[in-house]
Amino acid sequence: MTIAGSGPALCQNAPSKIKPLVTDLFTADPSAHVFNGKIYIYPSHDIEANVPQDDEGGHFNMRDYHVYSLDEIGGKVTDHGVALDLKDIPWAGRQLWAPDAAFKNGTYYLYFPVKDKQDVFRIGVATSKSPAGPFKAEPEPIPGSYSIDPAVFTDTDGTSYMYFGGIWGGQLQRWHTGKYDKSLSTDLGKGHEKEPALTAKVAKMSKDMLTFDGPVKDVQINDEHGKPLLAGDADRRFFEGAWMHKYNGKYYFSYSTGDTHLLCYAEGDAPYGPFTYKGVIMKPVEGWTTHHSIVEFKGKWYIFYHDAEISGKTHLRNVKVRELKRGADGAIQTIDPAKL
Repeated sequence: MTIAGSGPALCQNAPSKIKPLVTDLFTADPSAHVFNGKIYIYPSHDIEANVPQDDEGGHFNMRDYHVYSLDEIGGKVTDHGVALDLKDIPWAGRQLWAPDAAFKNGTYYLYFPVKDKQDVFRIGVATSKSPAGPFKAEPEPIPGSYSIDPAVFTDTDGTSYMYFGGIWGGQLQRWHTGKYDKSLSTDLGKGHEKEPALTAKVAKMSKDMLTFDGPVKDVQINDEHGKPLLAGDADRRFFEGAWMHKYNGKYYFSYSTGDTHLLCYAEGDAPYGPFTYKGVIMKPVEGWTTHHSIVEFKGKWYIFYHDAEISGKTHLRNVKVRELKRGADGAIQTIDPAKL
């Protein structure tokens, strides 16, 4: 999810040569998955909500989700229409932010963050027999869930995990003590720069994919010396937009640094980590920050992301895709979004 706040209003790059996948609606935060031989994309649906901009992202007042699919990269993108609407989620209050999807047990699951009627972000789940939806929401949020940006990864042994969390408007800092504290508005304040950074959370999913099966744990990201990344290390620490993929037996945890506009990744030997910081996947896009997904399709790897090329506004974004390349050792090559 993107929060436009005290960072630069717009990171300007040279015009990208990569064209938006969708141009008739504003889309962002794309979660891409391969289902039934096609790529399905589950993005946020940006709208002009006419809400004043603030550090908590009140102007990102999304109200529904569309699902998109394509048979091949560069091919026609199909809009399958509204997959889930805010009004059809019994417990929801406002702000449908970045979703994700999964498939298991013959069912497709759509995971979404939305503020409840007390204005606290929780994570919900909706189900469908089709990857395109429509999806029917469960009557309550996932017990023990909070914050934003759910990303569900299913390992080769069939076990699924949810990674989630985002600071500032994503409210992760408000759960720092284990209980919700509204007074912690955007971060933990000055004087905490040399403390371990707030980090994403991970929980094993139940077999029915509707609840957590076990405790919520921290996603530990260490530097090259095995020490946790610090709160003041804004070019490397986690901010939001977690994603997990597996390559050659290694687990790649990727994420956005938020107000420093980078997509970074760390590598580990297990879904729970710990993970060692490895580098930058993508330099700043045109727009305030970025949120991505990484997927393998027909023998190649791709990164789906967004920028603000069409509107020039940080809250009205468009989804893009480009190939993700690696070195012989599996290291991800850094992408400059201003270039092909």
